[in-house]
Formats: sequence, C-alpha cells, structure tokens
Amino acid sequence: MEYLKSGTDYIVRLDRGEEVCEKLSELALKEKIALASVKGLGACGELTVGCYRVSEKKYYADTFEKEMEITSLIGTITSKEDLPYLHLHINAADESHQVIGGHCNRCVISATCEIVVHVMEGKVSRKADEITGLNLFDFEIEKS
Repeated sequence: MEYLKSGTDYIVRLDRGEEVCEKLSELALKEKIALASVKGLGACGELTVGCYRVSEKKYYADTFEKEMEITSLIGTITSKEDLPYLHLHINAADESHQVIGGHCNRCVISATCEIVVHVMEGKVSRKADEITGLNLFDFEIEKS
C-alpha cells in the first residue's frame, strides 16, 4: 500500500496480493482516522461478500476466486472500542459482465485498487443494536 495525503483526503493505491480491509484498517490506525468515507475501484482475484439476514441476525457469505473488475467500493470508517471499524460494500464484475455484490468481508487485489478516503472531523463509534444484531452508529457516546 502506498498513499498520499491531500487536504482531508488520503489517496491510496493497493497493489497485487494486498487485502482491502486489512490495508484500510492499517491506514486508519497509523493515521488515527476516526471518521471517514471510502470510495474506490480496481481489480481483484478473490472476493468474499456477505448478505445480512435481519430475521436471523446472521451474515451469509460467499467467496469468489476469479478475475473481476471492482466497479464500486464504498463505505465508512468509524470506531468500535477505540479500534477502526470498517463498513464496506462492494460490486465487482466478471469477464461476462455479471456483477457480484454485497458486504465486503475480504477482497484481494489482482492488479491495483485506487481508493479515496475522505476524513471528516469528529468521531463516530459503534454499538450493538438488539433488534437488528448489527453494530450501528453511536452518536450518544460522542456527545459526552
């Protein structure tokens, strides 16, 4: 991973073999990013995406190992228990232009990935929601 800071943004390049979630977590820790939005595109060779079933409070994930174009990577960086918390969704198209998408659990780059991390002021944490079973934005903790 290589990156450049430009104003409140980080321009990030991931290279072949690097994993998106791992590298963005590393960046957030190193640069002390507490609140940011993420956008990106590129190419991957391994992708694990999930879909959450609220009724079961459970993620179902599938892994795909083939060359794909990342047509959209979007999400947020917040924190949970003072560690970076990534919430990323991804769409990737294969050679027949069929799109696979969902919650990004793992994405290994096959060529390159270009990401812009837009840092915002403040901090947003996460807390478990009993109804959905998800870790939702927690604004209350930041008001104190």
